Amino acid sequence: MKTLALIPHYNHSATVGRVAEAVRAFGLDVLVVDDGSDAACRPVLARLAGQGVAVRYRAANGGKGAAVKDGFFYAEKHGYTHVLQVDADGQHDLDDTAGLLAAAAQNPQAVVCGRPQYGADAPKARLYGRKITDFWNRVHTWSTDIKDGMCGFRIYPLEAALAVVREERVGNRMDFDTEILIRLYWRGVKPVWVKTPVRYAEGGVSHFHALGDNVLISKMHARLFCGMVWRRLQGKR
Repeated sequence: MKTLALIPHYNHSATVGRVAEAVRAFGLDVLVVDDGSDAACRPVLARLAGQGVAVRYRAANGGKGAAVKDGFFYAEKHGYTHVLQVDADGQHDLDDTAGLLAAAAQNPQAVVCGRPQYGADAPKARLYGRKITDFWNRVHTWSTDIKDGMCGFRIYPLEAALAVVREERVGNRMDFDTEILIRLYWRGVKPVWVKTPVRYAEGGVSHFHALGDNVLISKMHARLFCGMVWRRLQGKR
């Protein structure tokens, strides 16, 4: 395995440096893909670049999924076999990186996913939204194998992930995390789960837009439902 830590970034200048340093401590190369952040973020990203973190700038904001896809292509170009996706907002317990890496070493063909453990600080609206997505993921896969579709702390086998990106339609924004996981599952790339706590800091910055992103996610579930029906008609699971 040769694993790249990929941090999709949009206006998280207060936390992205800490996140990058935390995953570097595990001996990983780090790539930050900046998704058209405000100019105020440039000094922070320039400082990271001066410390050996690779930084790529997207000309305009295209969404989290678009940034992750750019990171996949960078990883392929530079000879990596796996990509550790980490959100830039600092919500993940990055000490659990070791557990994800160990699980990936034992299951190199699987996608290793953080399974969030929420505390009392988790917004109720976000929890309810996740429960709805969990229900639809059971429908899409006819299983309970997808324990959480939205956690942005996971390790992809790069070849399989790129095949999905190149051959299928996968959303570019907050719909990305769930959609690529389901489409990987349909291709036989099964998930392995590692429990990890998620923190919601007071005053933390979220780029989830209740109306727009929920519409995108609803459209994604509609696409996946149609795909599931078609697969069932063909006798596939």
